[in-house]
Amino acid sequence: MFLVLLQYRLWFGKNSVPDYFVLKENVALQLTQNDKLQQRNKLIYADIDDLKNGLQAVEERARNELGMIKEDETFFRVIPNDE
Repeated sequence: MFLVLLQYRLWFGKNSVPDYFVLKENVALQLTQNDKLQQRNKLIYADIDDLKNGLQAVEERARNELGMIKEDETFFRVIPNDE
């Protein structure tokens, strides 16, 4: 009888084997999400370092995002033909 009670708790009770497998899967998913977030953070930190250490990154962003042009530069805009 005692053995049956232990088996019941092992398979159907609190912290049972199925609960273990569910938690194990949740941990694997969380580790995957953490890895993705760490990669994203590394890219953000690299951008921050670029912006802190030099004006090249600031100039590049100004050109790409704001369309800024340096003094004495000539801007050419190429418009594709509709044909």
